[in-house]
Amino acid sequence: MSTLQPGGVSPSSTSSEDLSTSSYSDNEKIQLAQDRKGSEEPLRTPPLETSEKGVAAHYTSQPLKGADGNTLDILDGIPPLAEGGAPVSGSAFGKACLRIVGIGKKNAAHHGTAIATQPSVFDTPQREQYAPKQWYEGYVAFDPLFRWTWSEETKVVRIIDFKIFLWVTIMFLALDIDRYNITAASADNLLKDLKMTQADYNLGNTLFRVGFLVAELPSQLVSKRLGPDVWLPIQMIIFSIIACSQFWLNGRTSFLVTRFLISFFQGGFIPDVILYLSYYYTKSELAIRLSFFWVSNYLANLITAFLAVGILEMRGVAGKSGWAWLFLINGLITLVVGILSFFLLPPSVSQSKSWQPKRYFTDDQVKIVVNRALRDDPTKSSMHNRQALPIKTIFRCMGDYQMYPLYLIGLLFGVGSYPVSQYFQISMKGLGFTTLQSNLLSIPNIIWSIINIIGITILSEVVNSRAWVCMAEDIWMLPNYIALLALPDPIGSWTYFAISTVLLSFPYVHAIQVSWTSRNSGSVENRTVSASLYNISVQLSAIIGANLYQASDKPRYKHANSAIVGIILFNLVILYPGTRWYYKSINKKRELTWDNMTSEQKTEYLETTTDKGNKRLDFRFSY
Repeated sequence: MSTLQPGGVSPSSTSSEDLSTSSYSDNEKIQLAQDRKGSEEPLRTPPLETSEKGVAAHYTSQPLKGADGNTLDILDGIPPLAEGGAPVSGSAFGKACLRIVGIGKKNAAHHGTAIATQPSVFDTPQREQYAPKQWYEGYVAFDPLFRWTWSEETKVVRIIDFKIFLWVTIMFLALDIDRYNITAASADNLLKDLKMTQADYNLGNTLFRVGFLVAELPSQLVSKRLGPDVWLPIQMIIFSIIACSQFWLNGRTSFLVTRFLISFFQGGFIPDVILYLSYYYTKSELAIRLSFFWVSNYLANLITAFLAVGILEMRGVAGKSGWAWLFLINGLITLVVGILSFFLLPPSVSQSKSWQPKRYFTDDQVKIVVNRALRDDPTKSSMHNRQALPIKTIFRCMGDYQMYPLYLIGLLFGVGSYPVSQYFQISMKGLGFTTLQSNLLSIPNIIWSIINIIGITILSEVVNSRAWVCMAEDIWMLPNYIALLALPDPIGSWTYFAISTVLLSFPYVHAIQVSWTSRNSGSVENRTVSASLYNISVQLSAIIGANLYQASDKPRYKHANSAIVGIILFNLVILYPGTRWYYKSINKKRELTWDNMTSEQKTEYLETTTDKGNKRLDFRFSY
């Protein structure tokens, strides 16, 4: 092994100083990084270890395929880059699980002192066209010549996981508890106490989804202007207060009003979080994290079910129903989390101070986070994290027809998951189970779902496929709905429980599709709008699903279940395969053009093109 200093001279190379001087017109950014005020430690490019094979491989000018499938014409003389590509992404726990079954075994090129810096457009002759502007919040930390090791990267990712992602997940967990405790409350005679019908209950769930729909995009725009670190805690405090007010529900009107207001102030929370996390993680890392993020969705159901077992027994305390105490206690928990979030969410990686004595990241670690994120996706520097979107830009992003297949998937993929889930506790009570038993019977499908959502997301990244893997949810649900249609009357209590439990244990592919939408956006501005529009599609799907089961179709709901089977077959036969073909065909056409262009032609195109984001020839869609 040989130790190379990136700033030093190696075969066929110039010094890093000479290289930056000759190739970058905006050279003051490196000086700014070195002179940055308030540094706790001097910024540096560490000595890195690489094999002789690595030196030979990376000081050539032959084309190299990037992670997104794009061809990179790596410059001669750049500091050495990582060997062997990036390892299997995910958490340490997820990687350990994969290694048990022989996937993602440790690569010698990924050992602690080896270079972790991945090849990117910043190592090509066109790198100047991708460099961030001075107003980007991570500008002073950007350094295309900076290199870091696998041990340093692993440490940084661990900090992000435990100090940023974990708290964001706790916030989402608190939000979900307030969102889903209605199902547990419904098992405690909520409808009877408030003198409501099943139609009123359906209307409340519909208004809940409408609140999300109305607030989704406006909330994103507010967050883009104020910053997620400010807007997310404000949202939590407002909707937690409204959630607590459900303690005093006294009828149909108050029920409908609070359901709408809670969702209205929760709207945009998820797209805000996704955009926020995208600044810290690479594309493949984000997908895995989002699977754990949505695990909190199931944990909320699990926690609510366990809490309900005890809290609903408080019926009669202070003359209030058990469901009233459930709403109040859950709301107070969310209020505490919202207040703490003001102190625990940093505005960005370069502004990671909190109420703790030390910052989350050292200056070197800030450089690692910023440079690895931009190497993975240079468009992350296209906007400041507190830069508002102009109206013209919003409409342009809304008109991005190349994102429409994903919005249609968001509308249709999960329709079958809502009816059985929404009425599970009520159905169990109708089959003769007690309130306690109805809540406890929901636990098996929740645990099974947690295992499935993590597994299916990891599988998607390992096989590098989204369309085929995302079909798994509908494939899982199809035989269960066929069984509900085909079984003779009457269906026994335990038979219905078994079918509905298997059905509701489906591998939830929402995390994959959210990440898929983020990848295919092509810019921060489009990512901001597309995250909202995709989530609006999902909320519309929930409204459809919430109203499929009608009283006139009782008790087997055969008309509704037949419609669901038809939608599932459309998804499996047309929607997912068609989306995959569409994106793959666009990529093929662009590759044919881009790969046949000379380096000078590529540079001229990048300097003169009016194409933006995913319309550019150098952009590749994921499928």
